[in-house]
Amino acid sequence: MTRRTKIWLGVGGVLLAGLIAVFIAASLLSKRVEPFLRDQAVAYLEDRFQSKVELAALHVKLPRLSPLELFHTHGAGSIVRVTGTGMAMRWHGETQHPPLFSIPKFGFEVDLGSLWERKPIVRHVVLDGMEIVIPPKSQRPGFAQTAKPGPKPVIEDVSISNAKLTILPRDTSKQPLNFDIAELKLTAKSAETAMRYDAKLTNPKPPGQIDSTGSFGPWNAGEPGDTPLDGQYTFKNADLGVFSGIAGILSSTGKFAGTLDELNVTGEASVPDFRLKMSCNPVPLKTRFEALVDGTNGNTVLKPVNAVLGSTQFTTSGAIIKHEGEKRRDISLDVRMPKGNMRDILRLATKGSPFMEGTLNLKTRIVIPPLSGRVKRKLQLDGRFEITHGHFLKATIQDQIDKLSRKGQGKPGNQEVDEVFSTMRGKFRLENELLKFSSLTFGVPGADVDIAGVYNLNADNLDFHGALKLKAKVSQTQTGWKRWVLKPVDPFFSKHGAGTYLRIKIDGPSKKPNFGRDHGN
Repeated sequence: MTRRTKIWLGVGGVLLAGLIAVFIAASLLSKRVEPFLRDQAVAYLEDRFQSKVELAALHVKLPRLSPLELFHTHGAGSIVRVTGTGMAMRWHGETQHPPLFSIPKFGFEVDLGSLWERKPIVRHVVLDGMEIVIPPKSQRPGFAQTAKPGPKPVIEDVSISNAKLTILPRDTSKQPLNFDIAELKLTAKSAETAMRYDAKLTNPKPPGQIDSTGSFGPWNAGEPGDTPLDGQYTFKNADLGVFSGIAGILSSTGKFAGTLDELNVTGEASVPDFRLKMSCNPVPLKTRFEALVDGTNGNTVLKPVNAVLGSTQFTTSGAIIKHEGEKRRDISLDVRMPKGNMRDILRLATKGSPFMEGTLNLKTRIVIPPLSGRVKRKLQLDGRFEITHGHFLKATIQDQIDKLSRKGQGKPGNQEVDEVFSTMRGKFRLENELLKFSSLTFGVPGADVDIAGVYNLNADNLDFHGALKLKAKVSQTQTGWKRWVLKPVDPFFSKHGAGTYLRIKIDGPSKKPNFGRDHGN
């Protein structure tokens, strides 16, 4: 064997040994990827969400690379596809509540070369059926570092489908708040920055889809409920008919900012065909609102809500609160309507065409306590109203009003006293289906009616007592010989500053009430 041959054999042996070493190293590298990825993923999640991570299975699919290429590039630019099942994260390892995150199926891609760096590149994260459960603040364990600092991956995008967000109430006897998330897409550059999102949420009641875009995070591991959240939304074609008493198709747009626990919401809503089911007369409703929503219990504080019903403007403020020990919410609202259009109000509240026009000044508190049963039985009102420039649109009614005004002015035969305006004012309180008027005044030129009483909504029965006051004396309300015959009795009815003073009563059903002298008072 020549010297040259020996040299080439030596070089060949070294190369062969090198190739064998490369294949062995590459093989060992490929075998290390799956457990390494598993350890890295668990370390990141435990550090990021301060949670104990449970993982049923994780599978890695490596790119098709030759061992030599894999050894030479360390996998840079090559994509590893990862799938897994049965992931759960228990916040601080506590077991009192369901896991903070539960993910039945997931998958993602990672740059193989970046695995050996502190900031691996992760893309196309897909989560299916994820459930997020946020416990109330009072039942959240204190913040503590429970895991070693994990890697800081760069997550390029996340797609979530069929997810559910559940916010647990403080009282375990109450129902949690559930939000179904049909689709959610997130993009972010690092764990320290907010994630941009596009979401499609299913609203259970009224049914409809909410489309929202905005930013979420960064995640607050110590207080998940303090995680920032903001964005804008659209909510269309929501059927209000699922609620008792009202109907119409709602559309709303708005924006919000705050945290998972507390959101400030501003927006606009419109219901072109808003109606009460008892009357079925549609009246367009538009609102501009601002509200503070407590995500831990769903309590909502309404800052002045500006609304337009038909052509009538009014404002509403108040709160929708669920008190301790109650299963339903207590609704308390203050309504201010300085110049309401009676046509709008009556078109909404009564069947058929409005029977009156005029201007309504209304101030009332509306309370619906958390009781079972129909809204009518629960509804409580306490307020006052005034109707000015009132005019009855039905000729038979207005003719009687004109007749009363003529007699009150002492001009019973003067047909020029026609189409007179009416005024009405009163204080009222509704409770247990009893509408009580502590004072109710009706007036036309020359005549006033002052009464008080109760209208039983359930029995449809009136029971009012009061007085009729005319400016004219009894004799002046008549014509011809009756005018002279009644002059002697004028002094008996002229009292309390009125030319004619009569005690009256109104009772019976609202559709056919009985009017007459009240001889019992």
